Amino acid sequence: MKKIQHIIEIEDYQSFDELNPQDRKLLDKAQVACKSAYAPYSQFRVGAAVLLANGEIVSGNNQENAAYPSGLCAERVAMYYASANYPNVPMLSIAVAVESEAVKFNKPLAPCGSCRQVMAEYEHLFQMKMRVILSEPGGRVQIINGISDLLPFTFNAKELKGL
Repeated sequence: MKKIQHIIEIEDYQSFDELNPQDRKLLDKAQVACKSAYAPYSQFRVGAAVLLANGEIVSGNNQENAAYPSGLCAERVAMYYASANYPNVPMLSIAVAVESEAVKFNKPLAPCGSCRQVMAEYEHLFQMKMRVILSEPGGRVQIINGISDLLPFTFNAKELKGL
C-alpha cells in the first residue's frame, strides 16, 4: 500500500481590486447576474459568467423552482448557454459570485458537485483547463487553475468507453 497525496494550488486575493482587468470584468459580470437570480425559496443568489476563447462573456444565475430538483445552478445555466450558442468555442474561465441576506460568508464558495462535473465535461471536450474564479461578497477572491483541483477524480467519456 502507498498513500497518494493530492495537493491543489489556489491563488488567494484579499480583494477584487487585486485581480487583473480581465478577471475583474468577468467577476463583475457574475456579480451583476447574481442580482437577478430567481431564488425565492432559499434567498441564496448565485451568478456565474463564462469567458469564451472568442472573447465573448456569457452569464447565468440560479433558477429555483418549488419542485426543488427542477431548479438549476448559475454555473450550469451559464455553461449550457455558452455551449448552446457557441458550440465549438472553448470556455477559458468561469467566475462565480454569491449573495444572501440570511447567510454570512467568510470565504469564497465553490460550485456544487454537479457543476464541477459539467466543468470537467467541457474541459475534456476542449482539452484545456477552465480557470475557476470564486468570490466572497465584498471580499476575498480565489482562483483555481482547472477543475481537477476542485474535482480530482473526474469522470468523463474515457470511463464510459472503458479506456
